Amino acid sequence: MIAMILAAGRGERMRPLTDRLPKPLLQAGGRPLIGHLIDALVAAGCRQLVVNTAHLGGMLEAALGDGGGLGAQIRWSREGTALETAGGIALARPLLGEQPFLVVNGDVWTDLAFGPFIARAGAALADPSCDAHLLLVDNPAHHPAGDFRLMQGRVIDDAAQGAALAPKYTFAGIGVYRPRLFDTVAPGARAALAPLLFDARVRGALSAEHFGGGWMDIGTPGRLSDLDRRLRAGPRAGSSL
Repeated sequence: MIAMILAAGRGERMRPLTDRLPKPLLQAGGRPLIGHLIDALVAAGCRQLVVNTAHLGGMLEAALGDGGGLGAQIRWSREGTALETAGGIALARPLLGEQPFLVVNGDVWTDLAFGPFIARAGAALADPSCDAHLLLVDNPAHHPAGDFRLMQGRVIDDAAQGAALAPKYTFAGIGVYRPRLFDTVAPGARAALAPLLFDARVRGALSAEHFGGGWMDIGTPGRLSDLDRRLRAGPRAGSSL
């Protein structure tokens, strides 16, 4: 499966660290954030990668190249000005093919086993009514309200019968999507992913699973420091990046 890493954001909350370095190249545990993701994706068999760029994108391309040194093949989607999540995916669609593809936010860290997750997503998307399969996690302290209610493997609307009994989790920034989910986004247009997911939720077109393992949204310097301490405290595999 082709995987896309969203890496075009400015990282405003990470300033001044991101004034001179793109956010995906910030280091934790002795290597860049995007290096952790690429290692995990390659280990899962996802060697065809698409990475979008905007802010300081040339530095990111210089660091990763064509991905050959990391066991991957990277193709670049250059935005100039960041197009947000759905906008970036829509622009990159010619590189992503006609089959479902995996998208991972470039500012998350996780110990998720991507291979089994992709297999479960494939089983969910065997249902022709399903447009996406999302990874949901426990609500972190900085996002206590959560994003989506999960019931029997489906994301349900807050107004649905029995919704109050369904746990509400946070979207992990990891999902497998059918290309048609982005049909309404014109290439080059700025667009967020959330409205598309909320619309799919209303249509009953979202499946999801809860993940209780390691996951962090690296949105602030403090969280970056927390992840760095966590990774340096435990065993970690080597990386060429």
